[in-house]
Amino acid sequence: MASSEITSAKEVKAKKTEVSTQIIPGTEPDAIEVYGSRVHNLKNIDVAIPRNQLVVITGLSGSGKSSLAFDTIYAEGQRRYLESFSAYARQFIGGLERPDVDKITGLSPVISIEQKSTNRNPRSTVGTVTEIYDFIRLLYARTADAYSYVTGEKMVKFTEEQIIDNLLTNQKGKKMTILAPIVRGRKGHYRELFENIRKQGYLKVRVDDEIVEVKPKMQLDRFKIHNIELIIDRLTMEADNKDRIRQSLQLGMKQGKGLIQLLDADSDALTTFSKHLMCLESGISYEEPSPNTFSFNSPYGACPVCNGLGVTYEVRKSMIIPDETVSINKGGILPIGEARDNFIFKELNQLAKRYKFSLSSQIQSIPEEALNMILYGSTEQEVEEDEVLEISDFDDRWYTLEKGGLAGMLKRCFKYTTSESIRSWAEEYMDKVTCHECNGTRLRKESLWFKIDNKNIGELAGWDIDVLAEWFRDLESRLSEKQKTIARDLLKEIRTRIQFILDVGLEYLSLHRPAKSLSGGEAQRIRLATQIGSQLSGITYILDEPSIGLHQRDNRQLIQALRKLSDAPNTVIVVEHDKEIMLESDYVIDIGPGAGEHGGRIIAQGTPKEFVKQGSVTAKYLANKISIPVPAERRKGNGNFLELKGATGNNLKNISVKFPLGTFIGVTGVSGSGKSTLINETLYPILSKYFYRSNLKPLAYKEIKGLEHIDKVIEIDQTPIGRTPRSNPVTYIKVFDEIRKLYAMLPEAKIRGYAAGRFSFNVKGGRCEECQGGGMKVIEMNFLPDVEVLCEKCNGKRYNRETLEVRFKGKSINDVLNLTVEESLAFFESIPTIYPKLKTLNDVGLGYLKLGQSSTTLSGGEAQRVKLSAELSKKDTGKTFYILDEPTTGLHFQDIKILLDVLNRLIDRGNTVLVIEHNMDVIKVADYIVDIGLEGGNKGGTIVAQGTPEVVAKNKESHTAKFLREELK
Repeated sequence: MASSEITSAKEVKAKKTEVSTQIIPGTEPDAIEVYGSRVHNLKNIDVAIPRNQLVVITGLSGSGKSSLAFDTIYAEGQRRYLESFSAYARQFIGGLERPDVDKITGLSPVISIEQKSTNRNPRSTVGTVTEIYDFIRLLYARTADAYSYVTGEKMVKFTEEQIIDNLLTNQKGKKMTILAPIVRGRKGHYRELFENIRKQGYLKVRVDDEIVEVKPKMQLDRFKIHNIELIIDRLTMEADNKDRIRQSLQLGMKQGKGLIQLLDADSDALTTFSKHLMCLESGISYEEPSPNTFSFNSPYGACPVCNGLGVTYEVRKSMIIPDETVSINKGGILPIGEARDNFIFKELNQLAKRYKFSLSSQIQSIPEEALNMILYGSTEQEVEEDEVLEISDFDDRWYTLEKGGLAGMLKRCFKYTTSESIRSWAEEYMDKVTCHECNGTRLRKESLWFKIDNKNIGELAGWDIDVLAEWFRDLESRLSEKQKTIARDLLKEIRTRIQFILDVGLEYLSLHRPAKSLSGGEAQRIRLATQIGSQLSGITYILDEPSIGLHQRDNRQLIQALRKLSDAPNTVIVVEHDKEIMLESDYVIDIGPGAGEHGGRIIAQGTPKEFVKQGSVTAKYLANKISIPVPAERRKGNGNFLELKGATGNNLKNISVKFPLGTFIGVTGVSGSGKSTLINETLYPILSKYFYRSNLKPLAYKEIKGLEHIDKVIEIDQTPIGRTPRSNPVTYIKVFDEIRKLYAMLPEAKIRGYAAGRFSFNVKGGRCEECQGGGMKVIEMNFLPDVEVLCEKCNGKRYNRETLEVRFKGKSINDVLNLTVEESLAFFESIPTIYPKLKTLNDVGLGYLKLGQSSTTLSGGEAQRVKLSAELSKKDTGKTFYILDEPTTGLHFQDIKILLDVLNRLIDRGNTVLVIEHNMDVIKVADYIVDIGLEGGNKGGTIVAQGTPEVVAKNKESHTAKFLREELK
């Protein structure tokens, strides 16, 4: 390798310290030094990464950035961590294979903060991930005041001495009966209870306000509600009786489980005292609060109706019966379909006889009482939950109208089945609604009546974090002296962690926001804030594009957060393409020059000032020597519009927007302003439901117009194109089918009777059965990680010897799979069914991929371009509506240029392309921009500006406009 391509570790140290590079024994090394890394496409590279600095690794998509950062440095850090465990522990947890690298020195403990590791658990929220909610739970458990959910009055509790002092002061001289409540407002005959009381030596009880003697075989009316108090003692409230009063109170508290009542012998007035929190007026009491009282993941705090999820699933009549002019026999009730000979239709026929209607009549003509019996199992329009639950998971009669009607059957299938397909089927007829019991706070009723400054914990968790920060800012002024003393350290910790969330630009989130609803970039920044909050030092942090989903306005905050991390001190390595982050970093490493086989080398590195003077493509973009040009003319569109009216989902403020068809549309705005709500959760589900009858449920809107002007909608995201090593680019774009047909048509194949299936490595016949067409064999190592070894029989060629003997232009089917897209173009140039599809792969900048490369090894940007290639190779009507959410994720400036060329080709055919984007290189070339804002969360959800980039740039309120003006100069 040329010496100019690699800067030695010593040179990096010299630049950083400008003194001797010798390391004094006992001091920390100045750099993480990687020698001879050959992971994936890395070409045996050596590199030195300065420690305790902010270092950016950049380069084209597929050039090897992640291979160096994650698959080399992070993987080695993880391996060393596991090696620190004892031999006994390692036999259970296994080990990690050493990355293909000669040596790594200067490596401190490594923490990876990636986009992929978003928690999909519905119980994981922003509050739990950042641990802010845990601190707030502790604050409420120790300082909150309790209020009665019956009267709203403040709850009280008494110590033993307080009760005695109260009695001797306020009830002095009065004859009182001490009662221990043992049954409060419950039905039953209580025969065993009375027998047990009698055996303990108690003579009298007070039953439903009447004092009676305890007798053998005594019992009550089992169907009436009763109150039973045990009579502990009768005495006069005098100081001389203080010891007796104390003993009786202790006994009464024990029998009454912390609750005691005193009955005035003269006036029959009843006074209640409790060691627990208690409402004197209504008599209800709460257990002493603990942090679990405020946890929706604990049975002590979770709402019993939604089990702490905040939402429930309700069956909707309109989904079960979309058209009341159709009869039941003709399939008017969707879940049961058309008439057939089964148990449900036998039940329906019995109901028809009872209520005198016909299953052949229109549903709208069926009496309401009868329809309610069919739908709900009762004459009322509701399902009793207890009725639904009576049929167990093991009962044969799942599909019956007997328990809860059709709605009950669907709820039963949704709640109890172990089959995902049955649950999905039932969910088609249900709506996710906010829990009516807890109003989405996830907590039980009692937990919500503990308040600080008249606010319960559910209210705090529902606020945007910037509002929450404001509430906490001067909270001490609204606390008592005792509360201040208890809360001092807690408040400091809470404020610090909230500030970290604000620092990474996520002030529009709430603590109750589910973690699974966060975008990759948001989840990554949440974890970044958590790591800053942990205040560790001496760590190597590796981040994967933290700027994803972040508006240019908020970049400064992110950079400051990364600086805080590196100043701790920590080594912060960021795989990034953002121009501002690169220029603000301490050191930049550029990998390239191309992607795949053409990449894997260090082509430039140094401080930003040094870096921009170097000749790499990245350096030229940073120095503005190369840029993506602004188009000379904007498309006007085809004159038709897709108009969405009255969108009110999440934070949208009843907005209406018109999208000009046949143009390149950019939807912009700060993070959390409502872009994804408008497009991904409202517009796309509407279109998907209209064209494909999908189960996606759009958020609330009033009307959509212009659907007749498009014929399909396609969402192109960066999710993997395949989840198994057997999937590859040529199988995804359907060109491998054509290649197999070509081989089946060869004379040698015809003589041998080989069909196209013979050349598939996924079916028996032509594949190597030793490795089942995988080329590699997986060796199970029990407690150690599985090991992949080359198949000895086929030597990694996937096919058996007979199949490989069939050749086209001297190459077997395996040789073709090992060609790059570029090489395959020349090879298949004369084959019209194959060449055009491969050319589209090359046109989207993927010429370096091998045809048989496993889909699991592709980056998100590469997967997205494979999907775009598949779209380009299809014949279309020019009426397709394409939706892309941040297509520039993981893409270098040069890749963005290629991506824009591809998108423009789609638009030039008459299609419409809509992108949700923050990248100014994309926004400036759009034909039409819809800018949503002004801020995120509750302060967003309105249309701030719309029109051509030139029109939007003139808007004085829009945050996007400020940056757009710079780009259009």
